[in-house]
Amino acid sequence: MSNEADLIKIYSAQILQLTTELSRVGRLDAPSHSAKRRAPLCGSSVTVDLLVEDGVIHDYAHDVKACALGQAAASVVAKNIIGRSTAQVVATRDALARLLAEDGPVPQAPFEGFEVLRAAKDYKNRHASIMLSLDAACDALSGDSDAQDA
Repeated sequence: MSNEADLIKIYSAQILQLTTELSRVGRLDAPSHSAKRRAPLCGSSVTVDLLVEDGVIHDYAHDVKACALGQAAASVVAKNIIGRSTAQVVATRDALARLLAEDGPVPQAPFEGFEVLRAAKDYKNRHASIMLSLDAACDALSGDSDAQDA
């Protein structure tokens, strides 16, 4: 299979559908936590704003400038991050990294939508873009707002 055919396979209808469902776009007026991440290989970037109270995400917004894979991952995050504990966000980030790097299990509910991105596991140059939203959220939660490069 050619590289072009491989890329077409990655950008499946499900992934493209997620890009059209991207929600919570923009910035929060008064976030408690913020961070920006950039994938240096492709130039994709995501800035996330979180409102965290008592270790739980109460509001979320993001500015996403990414490829379809990065947008699809951002869509899954935006749909599911509200109401999650900070520990759940970190665990989801770690599970997604294992899914991509080791063909590990899909992250636990409600983040099982990341399953669609398993098709990109063999394209390591795309992993940083897929991880952007969760990496930025974890950076924000840890207070590392200056972590620019994935």
